[in-house]
Amino acid sequence: MRYDLDDLRLFLHIVTEGSITAGAHRMHLSLPSASARVRSLERHAGVALLIRGRRGVRPTPAGTTLARHARDVLAQTARLESAVASYTRPPTAPLTLLGGSSVMHWLVPQALVSFLRAHPEVDVAVSESRTPRTVRLLADGAADLGVVVDDEVGDSGLRMEPLGDDSLVVIGQAGGILSGRTALTYREVAEHPLVGLDAGTALRRWIEKRLGPHAPVARHRTTVADLNLLIALAAAGVGLAVVPRRAIDLHHPLDVCELAEPWARRHQMLAWGTKARTSSTAVAALAEQLRHTALSEPPPPGGRGGSGRPGHFADGRPNG
Repeated sequence: MRYDLDDLRLFLHIVTEGSITAGAHRMHLSLPSASARVRSLERHAGVALLIRGRRGVRPTPAGTTLARHARDVLAQTARLESAVASYTRPPTAPLTLLGGSSVMHWLVPQALVSFLRAHPEVDVAVSESRTPRTVRLLADGAADLGVVVDDEVGDSGLRMEPLGDDSLVVIGQAGGILSGRTALTYREVAEHPLVGLDAGTALRRWIEKRLGPHAPVARHRTTVADLNLLIALAAAGVGLAVVPRRAIDLHHPLDVCELAEPWARRHQMLAWGTKARTSSTAVAALAEQLRHTALSEPPPPGGRGGSGRPGHFADGRPNG
């Protein structure tokens, strides 16, 4: 037997409302037309679907079964229509989001999960980019949003707002050479073997620019492209590392010390591009999700200090 989708919708409305009249109203049908459709369903089914009474109607066991399956059929039909309709919509260019390596480690992935789930019609192109390049692309209208470091923004004229702390700290194996230390200068850090990010990464280039030409010569036992791997190497005792405080995960047993350099205190800014669509709903929604993710992040754990407790520096002080 073939079922008409409108008949199924009508039947569900009648069962939900407990009234043929109310179901007909929700389908914008006259009462005689709705009654005729129900009788046609019952005739094709060969069994009564509704028990009619003075105060309305209620489904028979067969009607209850029909209603349950009708809900499934209509839900599947809605998903089918949505999937096919996605191919008929005019293609739109994806939003472009830029940021440095530290935000690509925690902020951007978490924000994207929530945003893309909530906005299935919007695509986002994400690229790692140093602040000077990000500012230039935003000013040229080649990107929609960027997460930049405050001390490299300059007088760009872009719309910006504070987003969160991105200060740097020194990490090493729990109970290792950082044990009992509260802070180190970079010169002291460089006296020990290091592990670092690859030379082309945004954070590595940012640090080298601050160190200048007279920086102490450091021995890097290895360099990697990923912050997760860098932190894991430091936790394993391969060498010390300089990383953003908020990149540290509680699962790594680490000693954490302040990096006693003025340039280690830095903050992230959310910047908007200049092209017209930066005022669009999608861009505003992505900006809001980045803002929400940054603000809702728990206090940075800072690894496990020498005391063995999470969220403490090497001397046992809370690092929050």
